[in-house]
Amino acid sequence: MQSPKAMNRLVQGDVGSGKTVVAAMAMYKAVKNGYQASMMAPTAILASQHYEGISKMMEPFGIKCALFTSALTKKQKDTLIEQLKNGEIDIAIGTHALIEENIEFKNVGLVITDEQHRFGVRQRSKLSNKGKNIDTLVMTATPIPRTLALILYGDLDISIIDELPPGRQKIDTYAVKRNMENRVNDFIKKQILEGRQAYIVCPLVEESDLSDLKSVQKMYDYYSKVFPDFRLTYLHGKMKNKEKDEIMAKFKAGEIDILISTTVIEVGVDVPNASIMIVENAERFGLAQLHQLRGRVGRGKFKSYCILKYESKSDIVAQRMKIMEQTNDGFVISEKDLELRGPGDFFGTMQHGVPEFKVANLFTDMELLKKAQECSKKILEKDPYLMQEENHLMKEQIDKLFDKKLEL
Repeated sequence: MQSPKAMNRLVQGDVGSGKTVVAAMAMYKAVKNGYQASMMAPTAILASQHYEGISKMMEPFGIKCALFTSALTKKQKDTLIEQLKNGEIDIAIGTHALIEENIEFKNVGLVITDEQHRFGVRQRSKLSNKGKNIDTLVMTATPIPRTLALILYGDLDISIIDELPPGRQKIDTYAVKRNMENRVNDFIKKQILEGRQAYIVCPLVEESDLSDLKSVQKMYDYYSKVFPDFRLTYLHGKMKNKEKDEIMAKFKAGEIDILISTTVIEVGVDVPNASIMIVENAERFGLAQLHQLRGRVGRGKFKSYCILKYESKSDIVAQRMKIMEQTNDGFVISEKDLELRGPGDFFGTMQHGVPEFKVANLFTDMELLKKAQECSKKILEKDPYLMQEENHLMKEQIDKLFDKKLEL
């Protein structure tokens, strides 16, 4: 941040490694140098969690934080917009609500996006365009192999937090087949009777004829019969945000014993009392995603467990489950995932604008890709808009590839 150039940096760190503290320090530095700072999170509940934690840290220093979400009334919103514009608010934390046209800063110097793969590049740049020469910090808990990160985030410098804070629990992971069902259920029961809470994650929302995957609805019916004395509820991505936030808030407050969910809980809320994560049909998830899900537990002082239920006979699936049992290191897991599944499935690389390759392999041809990246940088330095004759064909090809949606 002290260099004369605008910062453009990605901070990668495993779930719970302390990225929020890094963000808070950066915001403190910006404010103490006379600027405002802004932080955008993908969901209202995550934005609220950041707001609670960061405003507590900033209060003793007289730094004023405000929370912008769609839940604000018009009057509240108008007041905050006015205060942000005249500089009374130092730090704005919120969801997509922060990138609306009518939100103006007096002097924003730092923009932070959390779980950045959930935002498009355009959404990120909308926030950055609300000021001049803004420092940008992008954070993610998705452990992307460093080599792949160079390709996906070629425009960003990369920092990695590769250790966990003291006191973080190691999560014991077990991969089991269906014949262990009753033992697993007994284990869940024992944990809940001890006062803990459990997540159960399934890959689908509704039952479909094409698949025997366990849907949230079906799982809810099943577990309601298995645990008639416990408080259960379910959560999925098709619900309205408000409904999802209310359910997560109840779970956090300890009013729900078992939360049955799709992967919408992959990013986010801290529930220190949740000590058990069950993943149904674990073979259907990427390892990086399983690791993200596992990181939802082990956030308090209680010993935590992750149980991966799988039904496949494939060797690759068995290998993948073994990796999850053996290591809690997100980067080791993501490298292995890339190796075993290939980049196409790694995490829907198309959403990042990375085209599928006909011949190249992101994993084995990394050196070649790095060279191509270096060449690209040199070409763009000389001819940023690819207007020169020698780059004409390349520009045509890029336009075709990205259907003219690319802005140089």
